[in-house]
Amino acid sequence: MNVQEQIQNFIATQPEPKRIELQDLHKRILHISPKTKLWFFDGTDEQGKTVANPTIGYGNYTIKYTNGTTKDSFRIGISANKTGISVYILGIKDKAYLAQTFGKDLGKASVTGYCIKFKTLADINLEVLEAAIRFGLEMED
Repeated sequence: MNVQEQIQNFIATQPEPKRIELQDLHKRILHISPKTKLWFFDGTDEQGKTVANPTIGYGNYTIKYTNGTTKDSFRIGISANKTGISVYILGIKDKAYLAQTFGKDLGKASVTGYCIKFKTLADINLEVLEAAIRFGLEMED
């Protein structure tokens, strides 16, 4: 199964209204960056143990570990969680930037150093969310 099929299968397994909202976010991100690399992380580690929620990824980011090793990953991720949806923007060096730049205009969302979490798309300003996603996709490593 290719990445696009994995993404579609994952979205299809989500209950309403999360399914529609994840599909909407997926389409919005592809509209922002139509040729972006797609990723799908099923949430399990090498031993098959669940370590995170399944995540759809977009773009490229090289994670650099303190021991000098690196790992290729996605720059933007979207994930369903128990209370809503999380949007991850990886690689932001200034941990206050996301909240300071987008947080006040985003609406009813929790914003951390790299994550925007909200209950439903109706609770947030989609133009501001799209601006944050654009910012993430345009960042350099």
